[in-house]
Amino acid sequence: MLIHPWDAPTDDAEWQHWLATHDFGQLAANGAPGEAPLLQPLHFAYDPAHREAVTHLARPNPIWSALEDRPTVLLSVVDDYAFIPGPWQAAEDQPAEHGVPTSFYAAVQLTCTAHVVDDPEAKAALLQRQMGHFQPDGGSAPVAVGEAPYGRLLSGIRGLRLEVRDVRAKFKYAGKRSEAVQQRISERLAERDAPGDAAARLHQQRRLAAAASTSTATASASAQ
Repeated sequence: MLIHPWDAPTDDAEWQHWLATHDFGQLAANGAPGEAPLLQPLHFAYDPAHREAVTHLARPNPIWSALEDRPTVLLSVVDDYAFIPGPWQAAEDQPAEHGVPTSFYAAVQLTCTAHVVDDPEAKAALLQRQMGHFQPDGGSAPVAVGEAPYGRLLSGIRGLRLEVRDVRAKFKYAGKRSEAVQQRISERLAERDAPGDAAARLHQQRRLAAAASTSTATASASAQ
């Protein structure tokens, strides 16, 4: 994933905050030589304190042999995307028809070492961690070995701990454009109000505010 300086996160907190509310992605594992990579859509729970994501899959899933042979994987999450028509992006001194269309999106890619979890007690604990993330209000029975209803199902799945080794994040929201052009795009997003437009506009306004705050702080420091 190409990340220009103007698309990079302002700090780690930006992508961590975003990932905390985006817990569905695709896990990419290398296939056998000459074969395409395996791509598995899944829910996961990211734990920033331990720098790992936890999930589970059915035992018959074809991804297991790939993970055991080649445990380096990529967990990719993309959301808050919107198509931006060319005229919206035209510079102030350009005809509208000369503007170049583009895509807005947020993306986080976690390079991980995959650890397969087969011990029943460890699997139950992993599933309970996921349950705590996705159902914080409870409502389901505890996941425990030998206890209904989940105990008998544990043998049909394998757990997966994804130890995060590297993070690449991108927030592509016209950061290289002038503030006037960015504000025009935000106005058009609000007017169009298609699926994804509100989230894209929120990112753009948030990053504009962060850039303005940084510029003010820099100017103040230079004046001292």
